[in-house]
Amino acid sequence: MAKSAETASKKVEKAMHELKHGTLKTGTGKKVTSRKQAIAIGLSEAREAGAKVPKKSASKKD
Repeated sequence: MAKSAETASKKVEKAMHELKHGTLKTGTGKKVTSRKQAIAIGLSEAREAGAKVPKKSASKKD
């Protein structure tokens, strides 16, 4: 596994840990309750740290 993928994995793991303990907050200060949102926050932090993470996908419309 490449180093960048390890960085992304660690960031997502940290975000999930914070979600489980109830300490993960959004940018506006609200508590995160969604698993998907926690993963998105972890990937976003990884991108900011310079990890090679695939671009955000376009939102799906049902």
